[in-house]
Amino acid sequence: MFDGKKILITGGTGSLGTALVNKILKTDVDTIRIFSRDEWKQVQMRARLPDKRLRFFIGDVRDKERLFRSLEDVDIVIHAAALKHVPVVEYNPFEAVKTNVYGTQNLIDGCLENNVKIALAVGTDKAVSPLNTYGATKLLMERLFVSANHYRGFHDTKFSCVRYGNVLGSRGSLVPTLVEQVRSGKKITITDPEMTRFNITMDEALELIFRAISKGVGGEIFIPKIKAYKVGDMKDVILELLNSKTETEIISIRPGEKIHESLIIKDELKNAYENDDDYVIFDKQTQDHELLPEFQQSNLSGQYSSDKVDLLSKDELKKILVAEKLIV
Repeated sequence: MFDGKKILITGGTGSLGTALVNKILKTDVDTIRIFSRDEWKQVQMRARLPDKRLRFFIGDVRDKERLFRSLEDVDIVIHAAALKHVPVVEYNPFEAVKTNVYGTQNLIDGCLENNVKIALAVGTDKAVSPLNTYGATKLLMERLFVSANHYRGFHDTKFSCVRYGNVLGSRGSLVPTLVEQVRSGKKITITDPEMTRFNITMDEALELIFRAISKGVGGEIFIPKIKAYKVGDMKDVILELLNSKTETEIISIRPGEKIHESLIIKDELKNAYENDDDYVIFDKQTQDHELLPEFQQSNLSGQYSSDKVDLLSKDELKKILVAEKLIV
């Protein structure tokens, strides 16, 4: 689906953006445009990936004029740019609105003006019944993208979303934070050993994104069928793999943090469908049963949350961390 296509990735120098670039470069893609405001990371990526199909655009999604110029002749957009660290966003909510909400609206307008064929936004479980400012801004991002399908007028752009939790091992997430604490001789700090989080690896996140681009008809949110883990179990496994007896300190829950995360709430079930890999929430305003045959009405009976799904055992967590080379 990428052969001969021009792709633009917003936030293209982040953890997800970098993984997308590495994966898409293995296809016969025409060009990949990296759109981000991090000059140094662009320099590093250019040095690490000297591929003539890469184009580097310094810019911010808040800057509509710059964004519009970068979208010329683009076929597919993957929107991964966001302010996303919960404590940072709680302290700087106005800045998060500018990037996550106004920046998304700028991107939608730019996709329409440039007749982009497919636009996919990367969402988060924190957008479900949001308790924090980050989640609220990402909920608005989802609603803007879904609603863009009946805002587009005569344009043919398909707008869809994916929704999942933190990618295992991504910058600022649990695993690298705990590993750094152990290796620097600090105490391990966790909020609650019984806290649960959905588990998704980078490869699983990429495959979800590619499925959504391939199968999306516009106006839907793709959500993967995944397991979860207890934070206390993850801490124990990291200590075991690092052969460490580092002391653990229980700290208070951060502002806006949940004990358990949700990917689908009860009120969304009426519009939820599923196949073997994913749940899909379809926007009834955008389409009337314009579904692929493989998606059937979901049999979920309640909220799809991290304390209601199968939990990974410590042995399973250990195998995943080793396989993903998150602890070497």
